[in-house]
Amino acid sequence: MSLEFAQKTKRIPVYPVAAGYDLGADVAMLASNETPFTPLEPVVEAAKHALLGSNRYPDPAYMPLRQALCDRYRIPVERIALGAGSCDLILSAGDALLEPGAEVIYGWPAFSVYPHLAAASGARAIEVPLNGDAEHDLDAIAAEITVATRLVLICNPNNPTSTALPLEAITAFLEKVPAQVCVILDEAYVEFSLTVGDPYASLPLLDKYPNLVILRTFSKVYGLAALRVGYGLCGSDSFRVAVDQVRQPFYLTAAAQSAAVEALKYQDEVERRVVATVAARTAVTEALRNRGLWVAESDANFLWVRVADDGDDVPIVTGLRERGVVVRGGTALGGPGHVRVTLGTPVENQQFLDALAELLP
Repeated sequence: MSLEFAQKTKRIPVYPVAAGYDLGADVAMLASNETPFTPLEPVVEAAKHALLGSNRYPDPAYMPLRQALCDRYRIPVERIALGAGSCDLILSAGDALLEPGAEVIYGWPAFSVYPHLAAASGARAIEVPLNGDAEHDLDAIAAEITVATRLVLICNPNNPTSTALPLEAITAFLEKVPAQVCVILDEAYVEFSLTVGDPYASLPLLDKYPNLVILRTFSKVYGLAALRVGYGLCGSDSFRVAVDQVRQPFYLTAAAQSAAVEALKYQDEVERRVVATVAARTAVTEALRNRGLWVAESDANFLWVRVADDGDDVPIVTGLRERGVVVRGGTALGGPGHVRVTLGTPVENQQFLDALAELLP
């Protein structure tokens, strides 16, 4: 007799992890939207120092990091939610807000964790197709909101399509959302966005819309993906209280918190990384378009490229992997016929272009 699991385990999709971690050091790992820049030495040292106290649990309120984020963004500490990556906060939001009979709405394709929320809670998921430019159709999303809607997720810039909407469009959308509906504005890639403007641009929305939560992460531009630190800037403290209720205590390690606090001190380095990434984004996009490929207008540290008009991107993904380049196939992300490629080092970017040229002569 085998173990009997809850029905939700049959509904929850398997997260589409990237292959290729076993291929060796010379492989261009361009599948997970990581930055090619390693953490600064003071950030590493801060994490190491925190390990000296590993016999003690971390402060369960994580006040050093909350205060550092408060100082940076001028958001009260009680309105700052933390998590083991922003993904932790997304899943906790589903746990806190959703249940059978409730609805969650998001554009599709978008972040591949979003479908987990309805599957785990028994709520109804409403997936609204993106427009022809691979952007969120905010009018269509607003039209789907009903009295049963509890949560709306807007990924801006959107993962996997890399596109972003201006804040004027986001503001107009928020005006249509009832006050009891939580809106999560997932800005994991906002530092790279020229459309949004800068990481401060969306913050004034929080004072006007108490139902808004803006998600950010240290996994991307700060280069701390392996340490798993995310945060939510909230329009009110009710979201933070609710997600903390449904999670285990001590969800963030002391080393991760210390590294994040230290990383916030080096905004000049963040700007240098953004400039380098945007330059690479422009160059790789131009190279792909010069070969006749459709590439979405990217506001992120990755590109969304159409590689197969018949919707079968698997041969291209496999062929790239055989040539030492790991990207994410669009079929697994809700966009068949595309690949999502992270911008890496100049050598890795050229390796991708050369391998793709062999596959699409």
